Amino acid sequence: MIRQIFKWIWRLAWLAALGYAGWWGWRWYGERTKKSEEVRYRTAPVVRMDVFRTVEATGTVQPIKEVEVGAQVNGRIVKLFVDYNSVVTNGQVVALIDPLVYEANYKSALGELHANQANVRKCEAQLVLAEKTLVRKEKLAKREMAPVADYDSALEARDTAIASLAAAKASVERSEASVSQAKANLGYCTIVSPVDGVVITRSVDEGQTVVSSMNAVPLLKIATDLRRIQVEATVPEADIGNVRDGQEVSFGVDSYPGVTFKGAVTQVRMASTTTSSVVTYPVIIEAENPSGKLFPGMTANISIHIAESRNTLAVTSAAFRYRPAAQQAFGGMHEPKAKDASGKKTLWLLDANGAPEAVEVGTGLSDGTFTEIKTDAALEGREAVLGVQAAFPFGAAGAGGPTNPFMPKRQMRQNKNSARQGGAASAPKPPAR
Repeated sequence: MIRQIFKWIWRLAWLAALGYAGWWGWRWYGERTKKSEEVRYRTAPVVRMDVFRTVEATGTVQPIKEVEVGAQVNGRIVKLFVDYNSVVTNGQVVALIDPLVYEANYKSALGELHANQANVRKCEAQLVLAEKTLVRKEKLAKREMAPVADYDSALEARDTAIASLAAAKASVERSEASVSQAKANLGYCTIVSPVDGVVITRSVDEGQTVVSSMNAVPLLKIATDLRRIQVEATVPEADIGNVRDGQEVSFGVDSYPGVTFKGAVTQVRMASTTTSSVVTYPVIIEAENPSGKLFPGMTANISIHIAESRNTLAVTSAAFRYRPAAQQAFGGMHEPKAKDASGKKTLWLLDANGAPEAVEVGTGLSDGTFTEIKTDAALEGREAVLGVQAAFPFGAAGAGGPTNPFMPKRQMRQNKNSARQGGAASAPKPPAR
């Protein structure tokens, strides 16, 4: 009898244990199902930042001033004193052309000048003699002691001496001009730098013969101080109307990824260029280059700041495209919501309970990614709703919602305490996109 009673007690204990386990399992499954059905939102914070509206363009880095140094005379380069990247100063000798021929021409012109100067002195002496003879013949003719023909001959000789002296003086002037030209040509054999700068191009070598015709033969190209450079950008006609002198510019070059250089618009030129039916205008931008990182010829990717709003409230522009499920039946979630009559847009923010709350805000400047918010409400730091994360049943994709095939997978760990309580470790909140 006692054995039968213990047997029934043991059976009842097993039934009670099984019932308790079933109740606990049912409760645990209900909580997990409830958690998996909770709506999760993709959000982005309302922050303070600088918003810029820009015009994008490309351009070429150039020196502000570039000078070509050429040869004005013919000859062989006997000495070259500079090379690529040589730093030169104004008046520094950079090259020397063989001066032998031009030295000979100078000496010849100088000798001719001396001969003509001696001829002038000879004509002056002849003129003095002719004037004395004329005076003497004039006195004799008045006293009728000499024929009048002698007086006429003396007068002719005096006038001839005056003309000869004038011709001799003219020859001296021509000789002086020849000497100056020969001296200049001799000076052109020594080529000097006209500016302070850096040699960026060298077109000749020592021993090479240069032949100058109508134009000077370019030997070197010198860029002025490269601590300050300019960028010549090409801006399409659709954007040129927004570009003004003095606007701030930021640009980068492929040689230094992630490095941003600053500059300003100094000139908007009207000389248009048409290429494949596209009209562009040159815009000149000046920028500092103290470290010398920017080289002439580099391609610059330019952003001209045509409008800006600094330290303003802003949110990603995608937040204004969110519409709750009740409003998605007509238009869809990704359809932009038009402004109302007051010029405001609806922004959905999470309240203290994590539920979306509609807030009417005024909008300002937009750079295509972020939009300025013009409102007196304290919205800084609040989370703006971008969309809804799709809810998956427990076991399909985990409590964290759908997985992104392009994102690396994380191994979710669960501690023993949470496993005993029937709860799952919550997935980390994905960053707002």
